Amino acid sequence: MLPTLAGQSRMYVQQVFEMAELFGFETRNKYRIRDENGRDLLYAAEQQKGLLGFLGRQVFGHWRSFEVHFFDNSRQPVMRGIHPFRWFFQCLELRSRDGRLIGTIERQFSILTKRFHVHDAQGRVVLEVTSPFWRVWTFPFMRGGQERARVAKKWSGLGSELFTDRDNFLVEYLERSLTEDERALVLAAASTSISCISKPKAKAA
Repeated sequence: MLPTLAGQSRMYVQQVFEMAELFGFETRNKYRIRDENGRDLLYAAEQQKGLLGFLGRQVFGHWRSFEVHFFDNSRQPVMRGIHPFRWFFQCLELRSRDGRLIGTIERQFSILTKRFHVHDAQGRVVLEVTSPFWRVWTFPFMRGGQERARVAKKWSGLGSELFTDRDNFLVEYLERSLTEDERALVLAAASTSISCISKPKAKAA
C-alpha cells in the first residue's frame, strides 16, 4: 500500500506554517513528510473546508471530527485518517485509498500518562504507546516489552512554539520487521492522532 515507507528508518513530519495562526486562528493542518535527507516523500492535509470547518476548528479544537488525506509526490491519494468527534478516548481510523481498513489508534484511560493502543484491521492490539508526564513529547511504540518505533516532537524555534501550533515530529522505525500497515499507522499517529490529542498550547491573540 505504501512501499515508500518500506525502505525508511527515519522520517520527518513537518507541519506547514499558516499566517493566520499568528492571529490566534486554528487553520487546517497540513504536513510535509520527508526522509532524513530532506527529500519529500508524502504530503498530508486536513480536508474540512468552508465556514463550518473553520468554525469547528475554533470552537472544538482537537476534539472535533475531521479527516486527513495523505498524497504522494504526484498528488495521488494513498490513505486517509478519520478522526471522529469524541470528548474522551479519542480515536483515529486509518484506511487505504481503496477504503480498506488499515487499523486504528485509540487513547486509553491513564493517570499522569498518555496511553494509546494501535489495532490492526482485525482489532488486535499490535503496538502499545505510553508517554509519561516527564516525556510528554516522546511516544515509544512497544511490543513484547521492546520498543519497535518512536515518534518524538522536535523543537521548532521559540517564535514558532509561542505563537503558532506548528509541530515537527521525528518518526523512527526501530524494528525492520514492522509490517507496511504498522509503519503507516505509526506515521499517521505522528501527523494526526498524537499531535491532535496533545495538549493545545496558548496562542497570542
